[in-house]
Amino acid sequence: MGCLYFLKKDITEEKVNKEQEVCTLDGAIDSRGRPAVRERTGNWVAGILILVNQGLATLAFFGVGVNLVLFLTRVMGQENAEAANNVSKWTGTVYIFSLLGAFLSDSYWGRYITCAIFQLIFVIGLVSLSISSYIFLLKPSGCGDKDLPCGSHPSYQMVLFYVSIYLIALGNGGYQPNIATFGADQFDEGDPREQHSKIVFFSYFYLALNLGSLFSNTILNYFEDEGLWTLGFWASAGSATLALVLFLCGTPRYRYFKPSGNPLPRFCQVFVSATRKWKVKVLQDDKLYDAEEFSASEGRKMLHTEGFRFLDKAAFITSENLKQMEENKCSPWCLSTVTQVEEVKCILRLLPIWLCTILYSVVFAQMASLFVEQGDAMDTRISAFHIPPASMSTFDILSVAAFIFIYRRVLDPLVARTMKSKGLTELQRMGIGLVLAIMAMVSAGLVEHFRLKYAIEDCNDCEGSSSLSIFWQVPQYVLVGASEVFMYVGQLEFFNRQTPDGLKSFGSALCMTSISLGNYVSSLLVAIVMKISARGEMPGWIPGNLNKGHLDRFYFLLAALTTADLVIYLAIAKWYKYVKFQGDTQKDINKQDPQLQV
Repeated sequence: MGCLYFLKKDITEEKVNKEQEVCTLDGAIDSRGRPAVRERTGNWVAGILILVNQGLATLAFFGVGVNLVLFLTRVMGQENAEAANNVSKWTGTVYIFSLLGAFLSDSYWGRYITCAIFQLIFVIGLVSLSISSYIFLLKPSGCGDKDLPCGSHPSYQMVLFYVSIYLIALGNGGYQPNIATFGADQFDEGDPREQHSKIVFFSYFYLALNLGSLFSNTILNYFEDEGLWTLGFWASAGSATLALVLFLCGTPRYRYFKPSGNPLPRFCQVFVSATRKWKVKVLQDDKLYDAEEFSASEGRKMLHTEGFRFLDKAAFITSENLKQMEENKCSPWCLSTVTQVEEVKCILRLLPIWLCTILYSVVFAQMASLFVEQGDAMDTRISAFHIPPASMSTFDILSVAAFIFIYRRVLDPLVARTMKSKGLTELQRMGIGLVLAIMAMVSAGLVEHFRLKYAIEDCNDCEGSSSLSIFWQVPQYVLVGASEVFMYVGQLEFFNRQTPDGLKSFGSALCMTSISLGNYVSSLLVAIVMKISARGEMPGWIPGNLNKGHLDRFYFLLAALTTADLVIYLAIAKWYKYVKFQGDTQKDINKQDPQLQV
């Protein structure tokens, strides 16, 4: 069956030969390795399957992660500090595994195979945890709630537990950076309507992630907090299994891209070739080497851009290179293509942007730590009902859902009409996310200032150590949720669009490692602040009893650091040059305004 890759506007679909169908323009293939037909593959049919898959997988992951620290203390008998440290290591390992998943996907397996394999590992880990908890860990029966701790466990049971949770970390970590990119693969970059759908997909993807975590943070959180650990773990295992089955059901419908091979040798070749020619002067009008033969698995050719002139030497054709080419002995370690050079330039330009997002992730990390501790020291009562401080993150999730629709339906069209443009660029949205993060920290600092003002002195067994209602935390949660829509959704879109075709999963992995490093930097920052602020009789800014500390100063410090980060980000974003692919028209290039205007 043939494919039509281009149809003039005056030709209707009825006039197209029945033996020929319109194929995608981005080089995607179907499950049988043939060019993907636009009408029979991908688009929102495949996209919705992947969104549901993401929601169910997120529910399963957070069904374990949200209460893991309680499981370690109540069931495994660990001290609070040891349990918190183990959870931090486990969470960090999840994001480290994301780099492994991205590497295997981009280099060897492809996104579909990588997602399927790591989801299977994820399910095995959850089933193993559910079985071991029921048979071994929850002894005596009924233990693990607030009142009845569990007994000690022999070493083989501890090993089985840790193998289970690290299988979960491996499965989820390897799956996460690939599923977002695989979902974006279902929309043709060369078709205007599908290109718009591709942009919208990332918003709905982040929404699906948050809706999945909403169920875990409410329903599963309640059951596990009451000691029904086995029920919660089996619910997670069932959700992950259903997610895998739905993912496999979409196999005939998906669009696929072949892996491009290990990128490390390609990168090294550029540096080696450029170093060999370090004495060569490359003028602006010099012709650089761009091989005519170009494998489809390598993706689209990239056009030459200014900047990093030293790397251009790798693609400069010297007389020696000409002689080698005539003898058919030209090595890629001596002469690189323009696309190879631009791949390296692209990553070098992305890294400063990525570094600026780490401090934002420090702000984001406060929701799971200091926001909860702050809420625990406030009045959490509504009549006779006690509000768990961790459940306030529901306002963050609801804020994400609301602002996704506000941005897509109201703000973006308004900006497009007002500025006569295609709306806000990804860099502009990430800048707005940083501004909202600053506002969130200022709001949290003001709330803490007034919480201290209404503090209850020498509070031992009262409901809260301040009479200020916990609902005063709502604005800071809402502002963080709004900032996520602009920062993390914009970040997903930006890295997906700006990374070379052979490194798309690596772009998504950068987003995850940003969150991971944000958690580590947050812990380091807290340790430094406590070291400096705790002197003599002063317990420091963040002591066990918050009434004796100054958590508000820490929040204001984060606001100041994020403001400095924003200034640096603005300068880097102004310097940034967007990638250019062969086949892009000037209109396509102009859609990506490299100047940040926040």
